[in-house]
Amino acid sequence: MGLSFSATSYEAFASLSLPSSESALPRRFCVSSSGPKLSMMKRFSLTASSHLPAIASCTASSAYCDRGLRCSLVSVFNEARSYGRLRAEGDAEYTECPLREGVSSSVPMRSWAAAGACAVVALSAGCAPTSQPAPAGKTLRIGVDLPLSGGESRAATPALNGIRYFVQTHPTLDGFTIQLETTDDAADPKRGVSNVNRFLTEAGVVAMIGPFDGPVARKEIPVANSAGLAMVSPATSNPCLTRDVYVPAPLNPARTAITCKQAGLPSASDLRPTHTVNFFRLTTTDDLQGAAAAEFAFGTLHVLRVGVISDHEAYGQGLASAFSARFSRLGGSAVGRLDTDPNAGAGIQPFLARMKDDGAQAIYYGGGSHAGCAIRAQMSPLFATGESTPFLGGDGIAHDPQCIAAAGTSAAGIYATVPIVDATSAPAAQAAIAGFKTSFGSTSAYGPYTMVAYDATAVLYAALDRAIVAAGGGLPSRDQVIAELARTSGLEGVTGRLGFDANGDTTNRVVSIFEAPAAGARAPWKLAGTVDYSARLPY
Repeated sequence: MGLSFSATSYEAFASLSLPSSESALPRRFCVSSSGPKLSMMKRFSLTASSHLPAIASCTASSAYCDRGLRCSLVSVFNEARSYGRLRAEGDAEYTECPLREGVSSSVPMRSWAAAGACAVVALSAGCAPTSQPAPAGKTLRIGVDLPLSGGESRAATPALNGIRYFVQTHPTLDGFTIQLETTDDAADPKRGVSNVNRFLTEAGVVAMIGPFDGPVARKEIPVANSAGLAMVSPATSNPCLTRDVYVPAPLNPARTAITCKQAGLPSASDLRPTHTVNFFRLTTTDDLQGAAAAEFAFGTLHVLRVGVISDHEAYGQGLASAFSARFSRLGGSAVGRLDTDPNAGAGIQPFLARMKDDGAQAIYYGGGSHAGCAIRAQMSPLFATGESTPFLGGDGIAHDPQCIAAAGTSAAGIYATVPIVDATSAPAAQAAIAGFKTSFGSTSAYGPYTMVAYDATAVLYAALDRAIVAAGGGLPSRDQVIAELARTSGLEGVTGRLGFDANGDTTNRVVSIFEAPAAGARAPWKLAGTVDYSARLPY
């Protein structure tokens, strides 16, 4: 182990190089101060493991680690400055100390992405466990607003469970006890605004997780923005929540950008009266769903000709436009486009017949589940059923039992995009998923957004940690939390490397494609493919 200390910056670095035979063994290192003015802080402890992720962000009383296993103990020495100055390298001694009996050998608590993933430092009497109860009365509150009743609760309740599981396994942060203030918006924008106003009036609420869908977000963001409250959403994907362009020109068949106002939606600049980005999300945007479906249809299903249907809503029209433009750019042909009300059903059967005559090998649909998936049933008299003639759509139909019921015996061959990472296929998520299922028991407690919400909480914790440092160890201001969220970059979560661009959009731009079950409405959808736009956008 190599060690160095800078007296000017009050930072110490430990570079750990463990033999391969010891690579899985945690090491605990203690630092004791001989400086007379540090008598109140006799010793610090560092627990380090070789399982350090890239740029894992820990707590204010902890290390910041990078892939080279280099840990900066800056916050410990910042804390030390309140007691006295470390004038020379000899003021601190570092020794490897054996784990005492009764002290866990696993790396505790402060690994935001997964337990045991990051080195942890805490003020302690010797090498005591680093996870200590927060002092009585020091509470930090996080608001949570999700649709926990109504149709959206099917996906939102498992997301809440992901948030709760993270807090359950990380109950304290830098001396603060974390407390969730959970509310139900029932997918009602008015209730959502009421919930945000509640957070704003409650002492100690410094940020919120949520909301879950676009209409609620459109009403909540201006209220939270005016008051300087940070929002971290695990689910919303409407582009106009974060930018002024709904569909970029390269993803519109007409090759011109569709602005949010042209799509009948307020733009992001309209939602930010303070002109500060306070809304951040871990899902990618709907236009990338359409593009990813095109990549999958052309590259995986080997479809060359597609008929495209959209409902009259901006969501469905945007998906269909992005799909058509990207599919054509890849070399395929969108042989026809119908924009209609699928509930009325007018014109759908004649359109499908025309698509059959024009050689369409698949149908893409932009819109919601029930009426949309009924189109799949209408295809059966004209097209070959099952995977021979795929039916593709967005997250409006994914994982929805109503879709399978509406499709009837033609459910096989339905594919749907979801603008998140499928955590069940992510190696980094397996330990967290196993721990979650052990804790919650019921399989229905877990859903597609559980680990995304878990990561949303992890991102917020990391930002809160830095904000607490900026606040000198006290309760951070809401503005400080927003500033630190905006700086998030390269944080290793269980669903991938997490960060935000200047608009508050995730830089982990992964779209998952799922295939519907043929066995029945309650059977799980299975992962059929992924498209990753993190390194390069499709335009």
